[in-house]
Amino acid sequence: MKKWSLFIGSYSGIKVFIHWTFWIIIGWIFMMHFQMGHGWAEGIQGALFILVLFACVVLHEFGHALTAKKYGIPTRDITLYPIGGVASLDKMPDKPAQELAVALAGPAVNFVIAGVLYIFLYVNDQLLPISEIDHMTGGNFWFNIMAANVILAVFNLIPAFPMDGGRVLRAVLAFNMGKLKATTIAARVGQFLAIVFVFLGFFTNFWLVFIGLFIYLGAGAEEVHESTKSALTGYTAKDVLIRQYTRLLPGETLEKAVQLLRNTQEQGFVVVENDRVLGVLTRKELIRGLSAYGNTFPVSNVMRKDFVIVTPDMPLQQVYEKLMTNNAQLAPVLEDGRLMGIVDVKGINEMVMMKKALAKKDGIAKA
Repeated sequence: MKKWSLFIGSYSGIKVFIHWTFWIIIGWIFMMHFQMGHGWAEGIQGALFILVLFACVVLHEFGHALTAKKYGIPTRDITLYPIGGVASLDKMPDKPAQELAVALAGPAVNFVIAGVLYIFLYVNDQLLPISEIDHMTGGNFWFNIMAANVILAVFNLIPAFPMDGGRVLRAVLAFNMGKLKATTIAARVGQFLAIVFVFLGFFTNFWLVFIGLFIYLGAGAEEVHESTKSALTGYTAKDVLIRQYTRLLPGETLEKAVQLLRNTQEQGFVVVENDRVLGVLTRKELIRGLSAYGNTFPVSNVMRKDFVIVTPDMPLQQVYEKLMTNNAQLAPVLEDGRLMGIVDVKGINEMVMMKKALAKKDGIAKA
C-alpha cells in the first residue's frame, strides 16, 4: 500500500492505486453541477463520467507500461491523481525507437477507445455535432467519453515534457543526434510552450497557467536528469564508493541515530547484523519513526527494508537510475555478498558538479 493511496487492483504484476487527492475532482464535479442548478441525478452522472474517463486514463498508462515491459523495463505501479495518471516505469528506454513506441502507446490506446465508441455511436445513429461536446450538460454520455479520449490523446501529444509528446519529440530527434542534445532541444520547446500557456491562461482559462507551470518545471527536471546521467557515463559505483561509514545494529535506538546524524555529515546509515545488511535508515525514516514511536524505539522497526543494492562494477548511470526510481538517498555496495561500502545521491551529485565545473574551465581556457 502506497502512503495516502488506495489499492484497487493489478494486472500483469502492475498495481493500480488511487491517491486520496483524486476524490477532490469528484467533489468538484458535484459542486459544479449544483452551482448550475442540477440535482443529485446529474451530479452522480457527472461523477460517473469522471470515473469512466479515468478508467480510460488507467488504460492509457497500461499502454505505456505494457509496451515498456516488452522491452524489459518493469513498471512498479500506476497511480491516479486529479491531473491524470502516472505510470512509474523504472526508466524510459535508451533506444529512440523503443522510447518512441512507449511514448506513443498511451495516446494510441485513447484513439482506439475513441474509434470503438465512434463505431458504436455510428451504428446506433447517436453521433452528434462537435458543438455538442459538453459532459456537464450534454445528453449523450458515450459521445462525450469518445470526445474526451480524443482530447486526452491530442493533449498528451503536445511536444512538451513531461507529457508523451515531449518524449516523442526527443525520440525522433535522438535518431539523428545524442540523447542529451535531443533532450535539451525537447525541453526548450516544452518550456517555450509552457510560457505560451501561462500567457494565454491569464486571458482565457486560468487552468492553462497551472498546466504551463507544470510543463515548465517538468521540462526543466527532465533536462537536469538527462544531463546528470550523461555526466556519469564511463563511471561505476566504485568511483563514488564511500568506505568510511557508520553501521547500526538493529537493536540500537533512534536516539543514537539522531546523535550520529548531529555529529556527522552522513545522509543515513546501513543497519547490519553479523555482516548482513538488514536495512537502510535515512533522515526520512528516522523522522517518521521519532514522530510515531519516540526516541527509544529500535532502528530495526523503522528502517527501510526494500533498499537498493548495487555492485562495485555497476555503471554509475544505472546506480543513479535505481536511486531516483526508488526514491532512495543511499545504497549499500555488495560484492559476493560482502559489504564493501555505500554510495549516496550526495556523492553522485558532487561528482557531477565537479565534472561540469572542469568542463566549464576547459571551455573558458579554449576560448
